[in-house]
Amino acid sequence: MSPQRLPTYYLLTLGCPKNQVDSDGMATLLEGQGYRFTDNPRWADVVIVNTCGFLEASKEESIAALQELSERKRRDQMLVAAGCLAERDGQEVLRRVPGVDGLLGTRRWMDIVALVTQLGGGRGKRSFGRIEMLGDPVAGEETPTPRRRKQAASAYLKISDGCNAPCAFCSIPTFKGKLRSHSFEAIVQEAQTLTAKGVKEIIVVAQDTTDYGRDAGEPNSLPRLLNAIARRCEGLQWLRLMYAYPGHVSDELIAAMATTPTILSYLDIPLQHGHAATLRRMRRPSNVEWVHNTVAKLRAAMPDMALRTTFIVGFPGETEEEFQGLLDFVQAIQFDKVGAFVFSPEPGTPAATLPDQVPEEVKQERWERLMAVQQPISLARNQAQVGRTLRVLVEGQDGEVTLARSYRDAPEIDGFVLVEGKARPGDMFDALITGAMEYDLVGRPAAAPASGSGASAKVAAIELL
Repeated sequence: MSPQRLPTYYLLTLGCPKNQVDSDGMATLLEGQGYRFTDNPRWADVVIVNTCGFLEASKEESIAALQELSERKRRDQMLVAAGCLAERDGQEVLRRVPGVDGLLGTRRWMDIVALVTQLGGGRGKRSFGRIEMLGDPVAGEETPTPRRRKQAASAYLKISDGCNAPCAFCSIPTFKGKLRSHSFEAIVQEAQTLTAKGVKEIIVVAQDTTDYGRDAGEPNSLPRLLNAIARRCEGLQWLRLMYAYPGHVSDELIAAMATTPTILSYLDIPLQHGHAATLRRMRRPSNVEWVHNTVAKLRAAMPDMALRTTFIVGFPGETEEEFQGLLDFVQAIQFDKVGAFVFSPEPGTPAATLPDQVPEEVKQERWERLMAVQQPISLARNQAQVGRTLRVLVEGQDGEVTLARSYRDAPEIDGFVLVEGKARPGDMFDALITGAMEYDLVGRPAAAPASGSGASAKVAAIELL
């Protein structure tokens, strides 16, 4: 180790919120062994990159981060590649970044202390190579993910790993395997631990949250799990659900969301397309009428429902007629939030070798057209909030403006409520919504009078009614 009194670690997390949960677990385990976090990799004894391998672009981002850290690595420093890319193609990681000392797959993040001990001071051993890191889950994975003593006001809660969906464009099942639901009691216990540490918002995540329990012969277990978390977690204010799979949003889930105040009227359903023929080639649920019916049920049960989805444009074989079907679908449903991605042919996936690959310039043009259709919809959905009083959770400050989120905004992917004045991160208060943009809302504390001061000029300037 370096001559510091206490060993230190640096941890860079790339990719999705599910990776962040695993990083929290690794950090807690290292700190339990006396390691202290440093935000400067040059001073760390152990440098860890929790990689993403979902898309070719994210893979290259992970490789680039590892290469940069490897080039600056001290002789007594160890570099660990953890997460999805280490699991998906550890040998490529070692080939392209020879300075990597150890690999830690997605199902073995809990072995970080053992790996660091085995590496023994960064001597370049690879005793914990990719083969040793794979295998069946161990009993320890049924225990709650350990979390650091201090938590932010929001935290992700992962309820399962792996995925059973056969999507033609997705490589996740090849390195994360089939669905493995975490223990019901372990999840609730982890949620209780989070709220005991001050967490006010829990965001439930998985590759498919609505498939929870199916591998244990208990499909549609998610409503019971959400109710248990809401009921047994003292201090929990918001319970947010992400990544619901089309066809798995049951009537029981809708009822649980509508009748449990802690569960937010927000749902992310990644639909990927709106034309049945494209969806069939994607190996996705292609019953578009189901989407219309389910959205109608959600909005009938929760009139203030906020719906988010994602789409892929330029999937192989997508004709202009099919793309127009997607645009018509978007117009018909009127989603609050839409994320769109240009199709990327991932090696090893069925979609990578499909005929009729769409030219890159056509993909980009369609992406721009989709966004042009959605932006007025998002603006109108936001303008409908003007005059309402929304509870908000403070994220931070931008000068004299507070950056907060309402129930309609998931962290990192949605917009903000821009509120006059200053507040501390983690505070919650009621905000009167006074203006709207395509992605953000504008407001002021509900108890505060309208302000004409220079401090609120930024907010006043972007009220777009």
